[in-house]
Amino acid sequence: MTETELKIRQLTNQYLITPADKQTVLRDLNGVQAQFMGNALHSMKIRCTDYSPETAADGVVKNWTIRGTVHVFAESDLPLFKHCGSGRTYRRNEWNGYHNRFTGEIMLTPERQKYLSDVILASLAEGIRTRDELKILCREHGMTETEEECMFDQWGGGIRDLCERGFLNYVVQEKKAYCLCPPFAPFPEEEANLEIARRYFTNIAPATIRDAMYYFHTTKEQVKTWLAQLPVQTAECGGKTYYYINNGKSYDHPVPDCIFLAGFDQLMLGYQKTESLYLPQEHLRKIFNLAGIVNPSILLRGTVAGRWQKKNRRLNLMMFGNVTADDRRIVEREAERLWNDIGSIVWM
Repeated sequence: MTETELKIRQLTNQYLITPADKQTVLRDLNGVQAQFMGNALHSMKIRCTDYSPETAADGVVKNWTIRGTVHVFAESDLPLFKHCGSGRTYRRNEWNGYHNRFTGEIMLTPERQKYLSDVILASLAEGIRTRDELKILCREHGMTETEEECMFDQWGGGIRDLCERGFLNYVVQEKKAYCLCPPFAPFPEEEANLEIARRYFTNIAPATIRDAMYYFHTTKEQVKTWLAQLPVQTAECGGKTYYYINNGKSYDHPVPDCIFLAGFDQLMLGYQKTESLYLPQEHLRKIFNLAGIVNPSILLRGTVAGRWQKKNRRLNLMMFGNVTADDRRIVEREAERLWNDIGSIVWM
């Protein structure tokens, strides 16, 4: 398989050449990463035939999933991504509390975590609450500054514990807010993880073992265990073995001239970044910065050629090399197709 054929397969499988409806896209791609909601919305916009800002949140939820990051995914997939210790911890309101990882000193006792969790759940039973509203409520119920650091830690904390056990979802919006999670029956963990891997090798692959290790943040042994249980085929390209599951799709479209990828896009996160077919390594830190941000990128004929930022009606384009007049026309034409409110395009 040539590199171009490989790209066409990956781009097609990721719905960047042949879009599909939102539910199909989100299920097949295991959701889209959503630390910043605008990125998740753009990921859907460039892939979904039925995308609309007004209905983007319909039938979807936002919660912690793959790689320990927040994703937007189909609500019907809650049992898959929130397997809750194979169901053992599902809506179990008993906790371990939090200790200082350096001194071992208790910062939040199990009893206090249960009490504050009950306060939060009772409030959410009455409706959606923002993060700040829940903080104020818990303070009114005696939460100390140290306990607040545990319950509302920016990397998860007690709020994440409630999400992981099927109590809460994030509201599908930019501002942090929470709602009660609808009831569901979690899948067994091994069964769930194998299905997630099946989707990866069907709809994000062809991919190498290192690609899958990067995507799942897991070990080579785990990936090999999944591959042994899945009906994968292999292809060779550039001295590497790529694995994939035949999905019956047609790969007779060319690589698109231009795609405005979202920040944290699945095309950037689906494969080992240091071996990306799309991202020249000299530009790696312009997309994957040292703060952990994955910037929105401009894919020009299958290669990342720059990054973009849209603020209000202004579109800023930062290209990584010389851009021909023809390339500028291609990029501007795609921008105008995507957005009907652009007042100015600034080449930087």
